[in-house]
Parts: sequence; C-alpha cells; structure tokens
Amino acid sequence: MNSTIRASAKRIIEGVDTKSALAFDFGVQGLILLSLVTFAIETLPNLTETLREWLNWIEVATVLVFTAEYVLRLWVADNPLKYATSFFGIVDLLSILPFYLALGIDLRTLRVLRFMRLFRVFKLGRYSRAIQRLGVAFQLAKEEIFLFFFVSMLLLYLAAVGIYYFESEAQPDKFGSIFHSLWWAICTLTTVGYGDVYPITVGGRLFTFMVLLIGMGIVAVPAGVLASALLQARRIESEENPP
Repeated sequence: MNSTIRASAKRIIEGVDTKSALAFDFGVQGLILLSLVTFAIETLPNLTETLREWLNWIEVATVLVFTAEYVLRLWVADNPLKYATSFFGIVDLLSILPFYLALGIDLRTLRVLRFMRLFRVFKLGRYSRAIQRLGVAFQLAKEEIFLFFFVSMLLLYLAAVGIYYFESEAQPDKFGSIFHSLWWAICTLTTVGYGDVYPITVGGRLFTFMVLLIGMGIVAVPAGVLASALLQARRIESEENPP
C-alpha cells in the first residue's frame, strides 16, 4: 500500500505526462513567481501594516508548500541523499532555510536571510526545458568557458599593469597602484566605460584603444561558445527524445 502511494506521488512530482503532474508543476511555478513578486513588494516604502501582514502570511504559506515539496521529493527519490546533495536539492533547501533561520536569529542578519530567498528563482530551472538545455550547454562548453575566464583574468591584470605604467605619474590619485588601475581595466575590457577614470596621456590613450579592441573581441567569444554548445545540447535532446 505504501509503495503504491509512493509510486503515485513520484509520478505526480517527477513526471510530466499526466494532468496531475502538470498541475503540480504549474502550481509550484506560480508560487515561485508569487514569492518573487511579494519579495519585491516588501521593499516598497510606507507599506501599511495590513499589507505587510498579508505579505507575511503569503510568505508563510509559500514556505510551508515548498517545505512539503522538499520532504515529498526526499520521500519519492530513489536515492534521497543524491537528491539532497544535487543542484536542485540544494536550491530547494536554500529556498526555505532562510525562513526557519529567521525565526530564532538576530534581527540584524534578517536582511541577509531575506536576500537568500532569491534562491527560489533557481527552482524555475527544474520546470523549463530551455533552462535545462542551457545547463547542458554549460557542461559541454565548461572547458572552453574556463579557458575564456582564465584568459580574461590574465588580460585584466595585464591591462591594469599597462595603464598603471602609462598613467601613474600623471594621475597618482586614480592610478596610484595596479590595484587602483583594476577598476579602469574592468570598465574598459567590458566596454562599459563609465568615464569616471580615464587616461590623459598620449601613451595611455593609445593603450586604451588597444584594450578596447581586445575587449570587443572578449565580449563576442562566450556568446559564440554558448551558441554552439546550445545547438549541440538541442541535438542531444532531440536524439534522446525523438518526436
């Protein structure tokens, strides 16, 4: 009897091919979105006590549902420990943990715990095939992404060193050290260019021009890598789930 109930619950919670499973998925997704909306509303100034009370009750109800979902997923999992230590298992836990920690913790840390509620947005990844495909793409391209990250950090350091030697004497307040120059390097390599720190020497401006050219190439590289990996992920998905 217990195994039959567990099997039925497993089909609803982990399945996608029945009306009950779809209703469960859409219900959880709706609660996630409702939780994110109420989180944003809580930051509005001059909220009435009545509205704050309603928001608090919505949060309590949402956490209770998410807690029940987490317990049920542990119960129906073939390997509960594997689920608990998986990405979505950790996300499910972190989405409810701040609420319970806030019940008996210093109020000064409450803002940090409330911020942790944003982990709930990652729960949506379980219900979106597109997001899951993106995860597969990151797995396929992880070596290229790591290489890109390493090269980017190296270029960032070299850019900071270069601009320091060109501008440190002319602008010691803004380029007083390589660490001071890192902010300029970040803004320039990412092509953001806030304009709060900029070179004034001829050598510094020529160096900035070269860094900007490199920066435009850096922005394009990860987009191409991910686009290729997404196509490969879609191809793998099509082979595993033929129409």
